[in-house]
Parts: sequence; structure tokens; C-alpha cells
Amino acid sequence: MRVAVLKEDHCQPKKCNDECQTFCPPVRNGQECIIMDEKTGKPHISESLCIGCGICINKCPHDALIIEQLPSELETDMIHRYSMNGFRLFRLPTPSKESVVGILGPNGMGKSTAINALSGRMVPNLGDWLNKDADWEDIIESLPRGELRDFFISVEKGDIKVALKPQNVDRLPKKIKGTVRDLLSRVDERGIFEEMTKELAIDHLLDRTVQQLSGGELQRMAICATLLRDVDVYFFDEPSSYLDIHERMRIVRIIQKLAETKRVIVIEHDLAVLDVLADLVHIVYGKKGAFGIFTPARTTRQAINTYLDGFLPEQNVRIRDKPIKFLNHSDRVSELGSEVVSWGGLSKKLGEFQLTTGEGAVHRSEVVGVVGPNGTGKSTMIKILAGEHGYDEGWVTEDATISYKPQHIDVDMDCSVQLWLDSEIGPKWRVGEYNVNVIRALGVDELLPKRVKKLSGGERQAVAIAICLGREADLYLLDEPSAHLDANARMEAAKAIRRTMEANEKSAFVIDHDVYFIDIVSDSLLVFEGEGGIHGKAEGPFKLREGMNRFLEGVNVTFRRDHDSKRPRINKLESRKDREQRGVGDFYSFDH
Repeated sequence: MRVAVLKEDHCQPKKCNDECQTFCPPVRNGQECIIMDEKTGKPHISESLCIGCGICINKCPHDALIIEQLPSELETDMIHRYSMNGFRLFRLPTPSKESVVGILGPNGMGKSTAINALSGRMVPNLGDWLNKDADWEDIIESLPRGELRDFFISVEKGDIKVALKPQNVDRLPKKIKGTVRDLLSRVDERGIFEEMTKELAIDHLLDRTVQQLSGGELQRMAICATLLRDVDVYFFDEPSSYLDIHERMRIVRIIQKLAETKRVIVIEHDLAVLDVLADLVHIVYGKKGAFGIFTPARTTRQAINTYLDGFLPEQNVRIRDKPIKFLNHSDRVSELGSEVVSWGGLSKKLGEFQLTTGEGAVHRSEVVGVVGPNGTGKSTMIKILAGEHGYDEGWVTEDATISYKPQHIDVDMDCSVQLWLDSEIGPKWRVGEYNVNVIRALGVDELLPKRVKKLSGGERQAVAIAICLGREADLYLLDEPSAHLDANARMEAAKAIRRTMEANEKSAFVIDHDVYFIDIVSDSLLVFEGEGGIHGKAEGPFKLREGMNRFLEGVNVTFRRDHDSKRPRINKLESRKDREQRGVGDFYSFDH
């Protein structure tokens, strides 16, 4: 089965000479394989006449075409198709009773389409995009007998009610007005308002307006609003974004308790959280913006290891050029160069909050991971080093040039990504090592024609990381670079940061809550301790193992290594491995 997709954002008929049609061999032989739309000037491609030569893809000056060959058996598994040359989705995840079902895969693969179909908001057309009157009977008849078919029978009858925790909680202040109390009390269908606000630690925020909340507070409010609804199926889209590891583990416990009586589906890119949260996981793969394919559910460990390996043995499909590997950490301190920035005895008061630090330094070729609970001053410390904040006491050496990527990327530019890159870092992004190791690795090369205003959260994050790494500086400061990135993009971003520092003998501070990300990117750790919003103290940098043990002891979590993939895995509380590691003070095992 051949799939031909037109990327609408990329296609610019006024800036080309219809190369796709002009050079198409079937067209030149008199067949109407590509027809130009009279109104829009954009091409319509006949998949049955297309011979898959790829000439139109290479000739298109705006990289607007995707043509892929898929297994013919997928044709009967098509769930929805948006237009003649639009995105299509194959198969669906199955909401299972008394289980947390995870979805793992890149953004742009149809996860939102799947949720819309399962929730009954959209009636899938089974690939017949011209059929505006698709009905549930056709869907039900197309499915084999089993849990998914039974689920859709209930959807058709109107017996299924759904609640969705949205992905981009940072957009909520623009959509919702009023206090947290007003919002949550309106949706409290289960009568557990007091219990859930206390359990999610937002009971002290109830009289604040939504506009006054931080990213982590917005996330917990959105999760609370979803939990208060009395429905049959709960969807949580990226529930861990903006949360520290202590808060993430609290969310894991709450969602697992919910799944004892309800169906729960979770889309999550933090693999450590997904590993401990989900009972079953569907991998979704395909081509961004073109098609997405859901695989049957696997056990969580098997699914994550398969995803990291990048090869689906049952489908005989490679979903990534190279596997993602977690390596043994050797002590790299002896390889580090001279000091780039050092500090000591810093003190900074912001309203009721007080930040203090010990003495520390970062060296050439060193990446310092910055970890700790939310509200303990990580971003404040970074801003002091970046020169954005002054400090009340202490000292910082100030002869290093800084490149800073803030936590919230608030860019209000009405131009293309290409012009944004040109204005920030000049022409260096077009060629050379930086183009290969950063621009292409982060997928920024595929975003060049897109308008900055139309970028998704993950796309904006990738461009912001690329711009930060593209500036000439001694020290690179990146605040939560993994936010909004899917699992694969997170690993690529971590490797891009590492490669940039090693190749150019530069240094970096990286604030992040994703333990996999910190594990790949860091040589050492700066550990923040204290009470969120009241006081925080920065200690270190420590060697990675020492820093991780100190940090994880504070949040009461132990990690082991997976025997096959060597990735870090959270131990279940009071399990044999958890008790063993606590007994010897090894909260972050480096042994396999």
C-alpha cells in the first residue's frame, strides 16, 4: 500500500514551478498521477497511479511531499483519514479495565486522533474520507471480537463518558478565568474536592487565579480537575510535565489507585514514570504528519526496551536508525579542563523565598545536571549565573560569556523558523558539524518553512535548544530542555548537548526533572534541597553517583538498572530491590 501525503504548511505553490507535476514520470506518460488544484494551486496525488519513484519528493523545493510504502495488510486496519493526501491513522489503543494503559511514541503520530475516536468526539471514517456520514456500526463491524469492539459498542450507546487532561497546560491561563477554587468546585462530580486538592498539594492555591499559577501548579490543577469528574475513561496527556520527581511519584500513586475501578490511558514521554505507572503499553510509530500505526499492547518493560532498541520484531519494522543506549558512567572528572565559572556563599531573597549556596565551579567540557524539588531556586540560580538576577551576598566570577535558554519560551514572532535562526545565530546553522549534530538531530531542519507562531510546544523547544547551542559562549544554561519533547526527541536533545560541549570544550548547566535525560547528559550534579517557595540551598556540583544518591534519598526513591537496556528503572516502594539498595545507601544503582 502506497501512502502519499502533502504537508500543507510546507507547500507554497506561488513560490515554485509545479516541479512535482512537471517531473512525474506517469504524468509525462499521459497519466493523471498529479493534478494541480485550480483554487489552491496545490497538488492532488493519486496513490494508485504513483510508482513510488521519489522524483517529486526530491524536486519539491519546499520539502512538502511524503511518499511511503506500507504493508498491504494495514489497508484493512485504517481507522481514519483526513483527506485525499492527508494524515491517516492505523489501529487504536485499547482501554482496559483495571489497568493503566500507556501510549509511547513521537508527537505527530495521531495520539490526539486516537483519543478523539475513543472518546466518541469523532466518528472514524475507516479511510473513506469522502464519507461525511460515517457511523459507529461500520466501525464496530470492522473490528474483531474483543475488548475494543465491546468498548465501541458502549460508545455507540452513549454509555461511555470521558475526561481528558490536556497536554499543554501552559495555555490554560489564556482560556480560563477565575480562581482555582471556582474552577475545581464546578467540576467536582465525585464529591472529593477536599481530598484531591490536599493529596495533590494545591489546597493552599485555591484562592489564587489561574493566571497566577506556575507550570507545575497548572499541571496539578489540571490533573485534579480531571480526577474530580465522574466518568468511565480517564485520559492523561503528559501528566508529568513541569513536575519534580517527588510530585511525579505522587501522581503515579494517584493514577494507579484510580485504575483500580476505572479505565485509564496515559500518554507519557518520561520513560521512568511510564515504566512504574503503566501495566500495558502501546507503541505508536510512523511518519510525523503523514501516518501513525498503533502496535498491540505489550508489557511495560518489553515495550520500553523495544522502543529504545528501535526495532519491532513482530512487525519486522525499524522505527529508528540507531538504538538509544544507556552506558556505564565512568568518572570523567579527570578529563575535565580548567574552571569556567565559580561561585561561593551566594544569597538571594525574592519576596518570602531565600536561596543560599555553598562553593562550586563548572569546568570546560563539563555538563552539570541541576536537580531538586520545584520552588527551591534552581531557575533563580541559573538566572544569577546568566546575569539576569543580582545577588545579595557571595561572589560569582563574571568573565565567562553566557548562552541562556529559559524555562518558558515566550516568542511572539510572525516569521519562519529559518528567519528566526538567521536572526539569532546567523548562517552557521546551514552547514558543518553544528548542522549535523544539532539542527538535524533535533529535527529543526524539517521545521524551517513553518511560522514560529504555529509551532507546537515540542517544536518550539527544539528550536530554542538549537539557538542556545548555536550561540558563541563559554557557558550554556538550559532550563528544562526536555519539556514538551517526546521520548525520542529528549534522548536526541541530551546527546546534542553532550556532543556540543565535548566537541567545543564548552560547559553547560541543565535543569531537568527527567532522570533518563539527566543520566545521559550529566557529568556531575548540582543538588537543590529545601522547602518549595520558602527556602532552597544549592550543594555541589557532586560526582554523578554521589549527587544522585543525595538527591534521591531526599525524595525517597530508589533506581536500579534494567538488565537488558541498562536504563534506570524506579523500584517499587518496599520491594526487595528497594530495601536492599536503601540498606547500603545506594539510591541510584550504577550496577547492572
